[in-house]
Amino acid sequence: MEALPKVLEVDETSPEAKDLLPSQTASSLCNTSRSESVWTTSPKSNWEIYRKPIVIMSVGSAILLFGVAITCVAYIMPLNHNSFKALKMIGPAFLSLGLMMLVCGLVWVPIIKKKQKQRQKSMFFQSLRSFFFNR
Repeated sequence: MEALPKVLEVDETSPEAKDLLPSQTASSLCNTSRSESVWTTSPKSNWEIYRKPIVIMSVGSAILLFGVAITCVAYIMPLNHNSFKALKMIGPAFLSLGLMMLVCGLVWVPIIKKKQKQRQKSMFFQSLRSFFFNR
């Protein structure tokens, strides 16, 4: 190969050389893979399993209630035309966003339960297979 000109060579002490050196942060940040969870047998608590759907349902409920409050304020209190118009648009938007998040969380729970049952069945069949084939 051709030798690089002196202009393109980077001194080891320069800041550019630090950018070119292999970084250890990538390997330390991404040291776990998704397939690693198949090999770990530590049981998870219910909070670890259902944490995300519970948070989504809670946030969705809060946004839904906020939308109900804004919509009620828009129609109950006497407001000027501009405020009424703004609240009339914002209230239903929060209502729909909150309802969407609440329903997503509610649908997520049965999906997780179904995955848990499938995982238990696969673990059972793996243990049966290993019992019969490893004799």
